[in-house]
Amino acid sequence: MRTGPRELADILVAELAEVGYDTFEDNDEGFCAYIGEGDFNPDAVAEVMARYSGIGTLDYSHRIITRQNWNAEWEKNFQPLVIADKVSVRAPFHPKPEPIEYDIVIMPRMSFGTGHHETTALMIENQLGVDHAGKRVLDMGCGTGILAIMAAQLGAREVLAVDVEPWTVENAADNAAENHCTNIECRLGGVEVLEGEAPFDLILANINRNVLLEDMYAYAALLPTGCPILFSGFYQEDLALIEEEAKKHQLVFQSHLTKNNWVSAVFTKVA
Repeated sequence: MRTGPRELADILVAELAEVGYDTFEDNDEGFCAYIGEGDFNPDAVAEVMARYSGIGTLDYSHRIITRQNWNAEWEKNFQPLVIADKVSVRAPFHPKPEPIEYDIVIMPRMSFGTGHHETTALMIENQLGVDHAGKRVLDMGCGTGILAIMAAQLGAREVLAVDVEPWTVENAADNAAENHCTNIECRLGGVEVLEGEAPFDLILANINRNVLLEDMYAYAALLPTGCPILFSGFYQEDLALIEEEAKKHQLVFQSHLTKNNWVSAVFTKVA
């Protein structure tokens, strides 16, 4: 999508989020917005575009993105990554950098979460500042399982990694095995699969703004007083909305990190 001023792009991101788009990526011309093929409504998009057609430069198009062989794509394009000078994220065919404190080996297949996206890197950086030792951890929207693996390496007692895509859950399980993390359970589904679960000492939720707002009540119900929850998958201008919803569930804002307008925020459950 090509847009005029940055303010117009920010407005359109917010409007498109309201009609079901859940992932946004900036580029030189404006931004790309992503939505599940079954949720795409061209009339809703046209209505949003018409509403702002007189402001700046506005042009858009859409196409279906087919699933890719991420193994092949990664081998062609992926470069190893170091986060916060402590965490290495690499493929099995890359050598481990020295010295490094934490080393995560990931093959993404068709799953999101290699550490290269700002939200994943920010979540890992926030994880480094949170005590995981002996904790029971929930990773919602686990993607490749990278955050669950980080939790295990930081000393978590057990980790439940949940995602709605079958191939993603399989990928996360394979990556957990690759990293010798025997205490990670990978489970298919959404918030409904948490029913009957025991409380978690720490919750990680890197999804998107709409899902976080919709499901926050369920996360909060599984978080004891005094325990932290980390959110990401939204822009800085959405932090106020996240904080407003969090207050309804006794989740108090503590801090946040930003990169290229993306946010990872830390909240704590209060009585």
